[in-house]
Amino acid sequence: QLQASGGGSVQAGGSLRLSCAASRGTFSNNAMGWFRQAPGKEREFVATIDWNGGSTYYAESVKGRFTIDRDNAKNMVYLQMNSLKPDDTAVYYCAANRYSRGSSSQNDYVYRGQGTQVTVSS
Repeated sequence: QLQASGGGSVQAGGSLRLSCAASRGTFSNNAMGWFRQAPGKEREFVATIDWNGGSTYYAESVKGRFTIDRDNAKNMVYLQMNSLKPDDTAVYYCAANRYSRGSSSQNDYVYRGQGTQVTVSS
């Protein structure tokens, strides 16, 4: 139901903009989040946005470099990633929260889509 896209390979310092589309239904009343999983590591929280875009929250590792936003009219969520680092290399997933307010806990997310690969080279 959720499909992430926009990943690719970039050099350190580069930028990518990820998109998340809902293929069925609407998530305009749900907070949305981005997570990532690097090879051999646990999936980790990246960013979240409230249902109306009024509040956002980021993992410390991406704060100041990544920006999450959404367009409820288009049923889309985005993740703008700037100043990318090799440590950002991972598969990125978008997910819908069961609540309207965002959170960093994976347990709060009820839908998770297919991911998109982001590779950052040094």
